[in-house]
Amino acid sequence: MCLKNILFSLVLGTLVLLSCKDNSKKLESTESQDVKIVDTTSIKEQAAVAKEEKFILDEENAIDFFFDYQKDLKVNKVKITTNFGDFTIELFDDVPYHKANFIFLTRKGYFDYTQFHRVVKDFIIQGGNSDDKQTANKRREIGRYLLPPDTRKGYKHHRGIVSMPSSEINNPHMLASPYEFFIVVTKPGSYHLDGDFTPFGKVIEGMDVVDKINAQPVGKGDWPSQNIYITKAEVLE
Repeated sequence: MCLKNILFSLVLGTLVLLSCKDNSKKLESTESQDVKIVDTTSIKEQAAVAKEEKFILDEENAIDFFFDYQKDLKVNKVKITTNFGDFTIELFDDVPYHKANFIFLTRKGYFDYTQFHRVVKDFIIQGGNSDDKQTANKRREIGRYLLPPDTRKGYKHHRGIVSMPSSEINNPHMLASPYEFFIVVTKPGSYHLDGDFTPFGKVIEGMDVVDKINAQPVGKGDWPSQNIYITKAEVLE
């Protein structure tokens, strides 16, 4: 009887040890699989974020992008704050690409700390550029593209009209330079510009601030003698 009990105890102990060893292997295997699943998900998420961050506008995708962007736009006013005061622009709904472009750049913060870099007495003030490196960096991050002119909507270059200048670089079709805009100061307007440039909005409040900027002294190339900054541009939601 004693020998049988001893043999039974040995067999039982061996089975317990084998069972523990198998469970340990299963646990290790499960933990290893869990880690791999978490790592794979993380990589996919990081790749998606990186792809979104790297989106840059160019000549190939700009029109499609702004076509989609303007579909759900319910806003049409932008407030421009300068070191001479602020004014409000109302954008025309039937000039969709230029309106969408202006709102997009405003929301991206592009216009903040750019300047009214060109002032022509009793004619225009032109903004959206700067000799600061920060502005060049913003343009590089957003992309390089032009917009087609949209001059057949019946808008004239009356006083207070906001219009978009054309690019001077390889541009026989007078495509618009999307990062800049000009405001007509002339009374009653500068109608010789009609047909060549695209009016896409008008100043509805603060035209006295526009006149004040236009009255500032300028140096060579119509660049103001003292920098005139757009300290903030914001969409009025």
